[in-house]
Amino acid sequence: MLGSVLKFNSGPWALPVAACIGGVVATYGVFALSRAGETGRSSIVMLLLTGLAVNALCLSGVGFLSYIARDPQARSIIFWNLGTMSGADWTSVLIVGAATVGGVVLALRYAKPLNALMLGEDEAMYLGVNVARLKWAVLTINVAMVAVATAFTGVIGFVGLIVPHILRLMHGADNRYLIAGSALLGATLLSVADLVARVSLRPAELPIGIVTSIVGVPVFLWLLRKRQYVF
Repeated sequence: MLGSVLKFNSGPWALPVAACIGGVVATYGVFALSRAGETGRSSIVMLLLTGLAVNALCLSGVGFLSYIARDPQARSIIFWNLGTMSGADWTSVLIVGAATVGGVVLALRYAKPLNALMLGEDEAMYLGVNVARLKWAVLTINVAMVAVATAFTGVIGFVGLIVPHILRLMHGADNRYLIAGSALLGATLLSVADLVARVSLRPAELPIGIVTSIVGVPVFLWLLRKRQYVF
């Protein structure tokens, strides 16, 4: 939309770079605005409420761009909001693949410190983990991976919510297993969902975000209702 308005020809890297910048600004903005007290720590409630406010602000920006867009651009924005892989090509596959593989490799380096963090922040500090640096490092890797993928596929919800918890129920909470397993199982489930989206309403294609939400919401609610399960 901005490329059309500003009259410049954006290359294949413009969208993922812009998405990374926007994702980093929004995420770090949430953390900065949610900090309170002398310790500067963010409570879960403050993080959620601040995240909802920032999300609403960003959605209003997307809504404004949809409002001023021409018909082909507006349709593209709508399908992006619903999630789709119909616009995939080898250039986007290479960009998303490189970001994903690089992000997973970097994340695996922090698997053991993350296992220590599961004991609690104080306990992890006693074990020699720099908790603040660990949080920011993992957060930066996560934001970069998600931003690049979302830039090309749009908003596909609930895959990142349900896949790690399914793996926890199957094989425990060791992050060395969860990080690699989540990448593989998430890709598998997304491929199945894309297949369902393409064949369920042939010759039309159902947005993949609708399929993942239909399946993911009941599973996520079931996990929330399990009293013995701890996120």
